[in-house]
Order: sequence, then C-alpha cells, then structure tokens
Amino acid sequence: MEAPVWNMLRMLIRVLTERMFKHLRKWFVTHFFGHSRQRARLVSKDGRCNIEFGNVEAQSRFIFFVDIWTTVLDLKWRYKMTIFITAFLGSWFLFGLLWYAVAYIHKDLPEFHPSVNHTPCVENINGLTSAFLFSLETQVTIGYGFRCVTEQCGTAIFLLIFQSILGVIINSFMCGAILAKISRPKKRAKTITFSKHAVISKRGGKLCLLIRVANLRKSLLIGSHIYGKLLKTTVTPEGETIILDQININFVVDAGNENLFFISPLTIYHVIDPNSPFFHMAAETLPQQDFELVVFLDGTVESTSATCQVRTSYVPEEVLWGYRFAPIVSKTKEGKYRVDFHNFSKTVEVETPHCAMCLYNEKDTRARMKRGYDNPNFVLSEVNETDDTKM
Repeated sequence: MEAPVWNMLRMLIRVLTERMFKHLRKWFVTHFFGHSRQRARLVSKDGRCNIEFGNVEAQSRFIFFVDIWTTVLDLKWRYKMTIFITAFLGSWFLFGLLWYAVAYIHKDLPEFHPSVNHTPCVENINGLTSAFLFSLETQVTIGYGFRCVTEQCGTAIFLLIFQSILGVIINSFMCGAILAKISRPKKRAKTITFSKHAVISKRGGKLCLLIRVANLRKSLLIGSHIYGKLLKTTVTPEGETIILDQININFVVDAGNENLFFISPLTIYHVIDPNSPFFHMAAETLPQQDFELVVFLDGTVESTSATCQVRTSYVPEEVLWGYRFAPIVSKTKEGKYRVDFHNFSKTVEVETPHCAMCLYNEKDTRARMKRGYDNPNFVLSEVNETDDTKM
C-alpha cells in the first residue's frame, strides 16, 4: 500500500516542479527578453506617432516658418519657454541699444558734459544700463515717471511709438501661444483611457473583438465617434509591397458608433464576419500575425467646444483570444452607480471557438440539421415492391 502512495507523491511533485519551472522560464523570457522582441509601433499606447521625416528639402522646411503659429504651438515646453524669454529680453536689449544711440547722437550722456540749459531727448539716461531700463519700462508700460521722452527729438518720439506697437504684438503673440498651448484639447485626451488588451470572444452569438474605453472626467465628449484602422504590410497582385497598408475596422456599441453616451466605461466591439480582416485568423495563428490595430475616438469637449482625438494601438501580443472583460459597474446601497477601475483591464477566460470560420460552420451545420439536411438520425429504408394484381 505504501509503494503506490509514494509513487503518486513523486508524480505529483514532478508535475508541480515542471509547472513551476515552466512559469519561471516564461517570466524570465518576458521580463528580460520581451523588450528586445517588441514589435515596432506606428502609434504608441498613449497615442504618440512613431514616425520621422527624412530628406525634407530646405524649401519645404521654410513652410514651417510661414505657418509660425502652428509651429510654435507644436513646440515642446522647453523650446517654447526659450523663445518666450528670448523674445522679450532680446527686444528690450535691442531697443535699449537704440535709445542709447539716440542719447549718444544727441550728446545727452554725461561724458559730453551738457550745459545746464540742455534739453535731452530722454530724461535721465546716463548710460547703457539706464537705456535698457527705459526700454523695459516703455515696452511693458510700467512708466515709473523718472525717465521720460521730451519733445526735443522727433526720432525719440518715433522710436517710442514703434517700440510700443511692436511690444503689443510680441506680448499678444507669446501670451496667446502660451494660453493656447495650455488649453489645447490634446490635454483633454489624457483623461480618456483604453484597456491594456483587446479580447476576442463571443458576444450576441457572434465572434467579436472587444476593447474597453473610459472617460475619467464627469464632463462628456459630445458627438463622440469611434473607429479603427488595421495597419499591415500587403503585397498587391502586381507585386508591389505596401508598408502600413490601412484597412478600415468598424467598431460599434449596442447603440451604434456615433453620438456615444460616454459617461461610463464602454465596451466597443468589432464583429468578425467574412468581411473582417480577422476572419481567417485563429487562436493558434494570431501571435504570428504582423499587424497593428489603431483605435481612434473623436469628440467635442463639452466645456470648451474644442474637438479632440484620442488614439491607441494593439499589436498581436496584446490581443487575447478566448477572454472577456470583467464587470466594472455596480450599484451602491445609496443608489449610485460605482465604477471600479481596478477591474478596468482585467480579463476572464471564457469558452470561445478557436476561429471565426469554425463558428460560422457550426451555425451553418445547425441550420441545415433543422431543415432536415445532413441529419444523422435520418435512415433510408428500402421497400420491396410486390405484385398485388395477381388473383
């Protein structure tokens, strides 16, 4: 009796040891070699586009300066603040030099020893430092009252008018660019989040690809519209290789794909029918596929009426076949609806056909059986004819 028990224990220990080493090997490969085998993405998970332009002609680069407003808005904060500080300090110093030149030409500086009755163009400019301070006071309209322009020089009056006008233009442009950068709807897109993985499972009797999306703010996105693009390398019948060929992917919710009531997390799905590019894929072949699924959400910000777009992408390793999302919305005792974001990207394994063609073949078989075709219970019995006319 003891020998079978020991054999069972040894077998159990061996099975547990093999499973433990299998999980350790999988964890080691994922954490230490997973990054080196990551696929190249056109769109990162947070929506940034991974693309660069090379060999752009100098004439084309000049176009960016023609559209200087958009160019400044697209700059990073460190470059924008550098331009902001340089624009103001540079203009103050440049006009400071001009005010110093006016005082020098009119012999208003102390080194010329002006007479007591001498009327300077600008009162109390004694050197380059005081000329810089007067330039700053003029452009930002501080007006301390200690330094001021007199009616002695027409050149000084013209320079005062010119600096005042140019100062308003610089101040309006730079302050407007800072305000527009802060209020861009791109920041609103940061509060829209997608699930980490996409899943494939049955929904409503159909095989679907599902993605979960949530709005982290209570303010709505008006007129929301969601759609997708499948990016993959294809070869045309003429032999041309098209990199990043785009295929439309239609995503819907139960009420359609436009004007979403986006107050709680939504599960959007794409029906894998014969017209879908996922139709000929299977659970075994999905990890070997080479594609990138980019999902877009367009909408209008309720508080600012500005349009924004949210993007994310999924590669084959991030599409789980045979899973569905865990429930996320519940109702509290007080009658409020509670969203548990701890389960936002959590998935649960469910029974799923290993390919879309299998599901459709199964449905077709059941339909034919109901109509009496290919019914295994139908048996043809032969009847021998007899001659009943004989008397």
